[in-house]
Amino acid sequence: MNKFTTLLLIICTLFGLDSYAQTTDTQGPENGTLIIIGGGRVPQNVMETFAEKAGGADAKIVVIPTASVTSGRIDTARWQEYFNRYGLNDISILHTSDPNMANQDEFIAPLKEATGIYFLGGRQWRIADGFLNTKAHEEMFKLLDRGGVIAGSSAGATIQGSYLARGDTRNNQVMMGDHEEGLGFVKNIAIDQHHLARNRIFDMFDILKNKPDLLGVGIDEGTAMLVEGDVFEVIGDSYIAIYDGTFWSREGSSMKTLPEENLFYFLRPGDKYNMKLRKVVND
Repeated sequence: MNKFTTLLLIICTLFGLDSYAQTTDTQGPENGTLIIIGGGRVPQNVMETFAEKAGGADAKIVVIPTASVTSGRIDTARWQEYFNRYGLNDISILHTSDPNMANQDEFIAPLKEATGIYFLGGRQWRIADGFLNTKAHEEMFKLLDRGGVIAGSSAGATIQGSYLARGDTRNNQVMMGDHEEGLGFVKNIAIDQHHLARNRIFDMFDILKNKPDLLGVGIDEGTAMLVEGDVFEVIGDSYIAIYDGTFWSREGSSMKTLPEENLFYFLRPGDKYNMKLRKVVND
């Protein structure tokens, strides 16, 4: 965050202009947990963390496959079996492409009792089409408020941010497309996935040059952000890239030749980052 933006935030706070302050701070949920997974094979420890945060054997899980549903057919048995491996036996499959359906009380009933939600991968704009700004969406926030967990991989990762990266219905290579609003479990952020595996290292700058106040995050396959409050920890097998306009390294940077702009850096499993302060906070 530059000096001008910081000054503007102070002015907005002093004069009660909270709406601007809310859009320029990057914030996680006050309660509950997010597990934001970069796609590919999800490591066992990531799924075990999801199961634990959801309540273990007593968990009630809602699986949302909407991002990958194109023909209306859902392989319910496959996903039941997958979550059963982690001791999660109370599984409800919830899918719609129609926001009117997502506003119906009968449809959202499983969300009212859920302790965990899991978004499958595919195309993130499909989730937005079915759920954004609906009663179902409201119930997701209520789940977090009561201490639940929301996880998702690939498209299910990007949809959790406030800005919807790769939300174009024509091509997933378009970073700023015809869908730009995510579900907003993390405010003022753009989340990309399959980051190193697909050589997407420089794609985030397409967004940040137009929306420089956003925090950009790129998550590699088999890796996740474990978000609690404004802090996340890297878990899984690979790396997460941070696009906050600065550079960080365990070695320091005094002897490094860095570019004047388009800076980013990587965090590895076990590293922690405060999204609101925009700084690494390793103990």
